[in-house]
Amino acid sequence: MSSKMSRRKFIQAGATAAVGLTVVPSSVLGKSMGHMAPSDKLNIVGVGVGGMGFANLKNLESQNIIGLCDVDWKYSQRVFDYFPKAKKYYDYRKMYDELGKSIDGVVVATADHTHAIIAAEAMTMGKHVYVQKPLTHSVYESRLLTNLAKKHKVATQMGNQGSSGTGVRQVIDWIRDGQIGEVTRVDTFTDRPIWPQGLMIPKQVDKIPSTLKWDLFIGPANKRPFNNIYHPWNWRGWWDFGTGALGDMACHILHPVFKGLNLGYPTKVQGSSTMLLTDCAPNAQMVKYVFPARDNMPKVAMPEVEVTWYDGGLQPFRPEGVPAGKNLNDQGGGVIFHGTKDTLICGCYGVNPWLVSGRTPNSPKTQREVTLSHELDWVRACKESPENRVETASPFSEAGPFNEMVVMGVLAVRLQGLNQELHWDGENMKFTNIPADANIRTIIEDGFKITDGHPTFNKTWTEPVNANEYAAEMINHTYQNGWKLPAMP
Repeated sequence: MSSKMSRRKFIQAGATAAVGLTVVPSSVLGKSMGHMAPSDKLNIVGVGVGGMGFANLKNLESQNIIGLCDVDWKYSQRVFDYFPKAKKYYDYRKMYDELGKSIDGVVVATADHTHAIIAAEAMTMGKHVYVQKPLTHSVYESRLLTNLAKKHKVATQMGNQGSSGTGVRQVIDWIRDGQIGEVTRVDTFTDRPIWPQGLMIPKQVDKIPSTLKWDLFIGPANKRPFNNIYHPWNWRGWWDFGTGALGDMACHILHPVFKGLNLGYPTKVQGSSTMLLTDCAPNAQMVKYVFPARDNMPKVAMPEVEVTWYDGGLQPFRPEGVPAGKNLNDQGGGVIFHGTKDTLICGCYGVNPWLVSGRTPNSPKTQREVTLSHELDWVRACKESPENRVETASPFSEAGPFNEMVVMGVLAVRLQGLNQELHWDGENMKFTNIPADANIRTIIEDGFKITDGHPTFNKTWTEPVNANEYAAEMINHTYQNGWKLPAMP
C-alpha cells in the first residue's frame, strides 16, 4: 500500500465497487462479514456501554473494539471482561484525546441528555457515529447532529433497529401502493414505562459508589445530589436525563408512520397526562400531532393527518373489524393506520403488519433490503466513500427531523398547563402562539395524605415562569458545568 494512502481511504476504496447493491457480495469486497482481514476492520469505541451499548457492541464484534467508556465501571464490568483488549475510560473526552487518531466509528448509548455532545464532538473529528434512540434530548440538538453529519460527510445511524426490519419495509410498500387508501388518522401506543415515573424529587442523598463518576453522568445537566433512583437505567423517567416513555419508544413505534407517510414537521400539537411533576415524566400521557398535507405519491394522496400517541397503559379504541380478544400490543406497542380503503396494523418496530380486511397484498418492493444487522449496515456505510455511500436505514438526515418530532411531543406534555393547542414552526424550532405574557408552573410535591379517612393534596408549586422562555429552554438547553456544544453549521 502506498504510504500516501491512509488506512481510511483504503477501507473506503475497497467498498466503492459495491455501491448501489442491496447485498455486497464477498467476492467484491474480498471478504465475508465476520471473516475480514485486519485491514478491513473498523476501529470502534463505545461510550455508555453498560446497557444497550453492550448489545450494540456485541453486534459489532467482527470489527476492532478498541475503547470502552462508561461513567460506572461496576455496571460495565461484564463489558470490559467481554472485550479485554479494549482500553477502559470514565471520560469519553480522554478516550478521544488518546485514541482519536485510531478511531473510525463511535457508538453512543449513554443517557439521553449526553447523546448530542458526545456524538457532535465525534463528528467534528470526522468519526462515523451510531447513536442510540432517542437521537437527542432536545429539538436543537437533533438539528445540530443532522447538520454536522451533512457537513462532515460521516456515516450515521440511529439505534431504532426496526428501521432495518422487514415489517417497516412492508408497511411502506403497502401504503405507497395505495392498498389502504388515504390516511388521515394514525393511533399509536406503547406499554412503557417499565421504569419508575411520576415521582417527586427524592430527598434522600445516597452515597456515590466508588465505581461511579457522578459528575460525569450529570454532564451538561443541572447538578443534583446522587440518589439510587437515578442510576443505572432508571434515569429514563427523569426530565433532566431522559425523555420518558415517549422519547424512549416513539423512535421505534412512530418510525413506520414518519417514513411511510412522508411526514415532515408537525404544525400543531397537544399533550395531556396524569399528574405532571417538575422533575419526572408522568405515569401516562397522550400527545396529538397534526401534520399538513404532503405531495401526493404516484398511487396515493397524502392529506393532512392526525397522529396520536398513548403510553402508560393507555391504548386507542379498537378499530371496527379487529377480532375480539386480539391483543394489539405486539412486542411493546402498536400502530393503527386508518385508511379510506383498509386499516393497517403493526407492532412496535413495525413488526408483523396486517390488514383488518384479511387481505395480503402483493405490492412492489420499494425499499432497500437490509440483509446485515442494523449495526453492521452502519459499518458497511462507514466503509463507503461519501460520494458513493448508500445511506443506512436511519441516517441522521432522516433520524434528525424524525427525532425533532418525537422530543417536541415531550414539550407538548410539559406545556399542557397552558391549556391550548400549540402551533409549531418546525423550520425555526419554535412555538408561535404562546401568549407573550403566559406563565407556567409545575408541581414539586403533591402533598398527598389521608386525614380522618379523607384524601387531601397540599401541592407545592414552582414559581411562575414565562412560558415562552420555558419552552425556549426545553427546545435548546443551556448547557451547565462548563460543557458546550459545537456551533450549528
